[in-house]
Amino acid sequence: MDRRMLTAEPPATRAANNPWPQFARVKKTDYGHAEVMANFGGKDPRQYCISTKRFVLDDEGKLKGLDTVLVEWTEVGGKWSMEEVKGSEKFYPAQLVLLALGFLGPQNECIKALEVKQDPRSNIQTPNGKYSTSQAGVFAAGDCRRGQSLVVWGIKEGRQCAEEVDTFLAGSSRLPYQGGIPRRSWVAPKISSAVSAVSETASERAGMDSETVSVAASA
Repeated sequence: MDRRMLTAEPPATRAANNPWPQFARVKKTDYGHAEVMANFGGKDPRQYCISTKRFVLDDEGKLKGLDTVLVEWTEVGGKWSMEEVKGSEKFYPAQLVLLALGFLGPQNECIKALEVKQDPRSNIQTPNGKYSTSQAGVFAAGDCRRGQSLVVWGIKEGRQCAEEVDTFLAGSSRLPYQGGIPRRSWVAPKISSAVSAVSETASERAGMDSETVSVAASA
């Protein structure tokens, strides 16, 4: 049993760019890894910096194995890029493959179609604390804006983004988001013409005194 990952092997301790209280991006061994090592000769099943090129089938259409290649990651200006290592191609026999896909950034097709700017990590760029993008009327929230994160961040940013979109469309918003429901400013419209119409209509009614007419106009 092997576990192959496209990403580089994380360090055993926190790196300089990963201080507390950020989530510790370090190599951890959980119960699943320990179980594999206990039952398959003590070998760590994890292999890093390896990319699967294709699934190889036999004459009957059944899975026979994987064609793979090693990759190298380099960071330039805060943005990571990946290149294949020439001559590192290797075939691994396999009868069963389980896919566990991670997040490597927003889909390029969406980015190109919307023509929005990206940050050095390839995420959609927005102003600090805002969700508007470089294109008017286009907003971004969640993983496509902040990178891979927890679902609670997605919920929070979705609510805040909805409030910002509502304000963009309507000029103000009372949508619930973090911090409660903001009070919308409201100015009462002039009702002088309505009062006149009510007074005239009411005065024509038999048996209605002036006090009743005044109350009707105020309402």
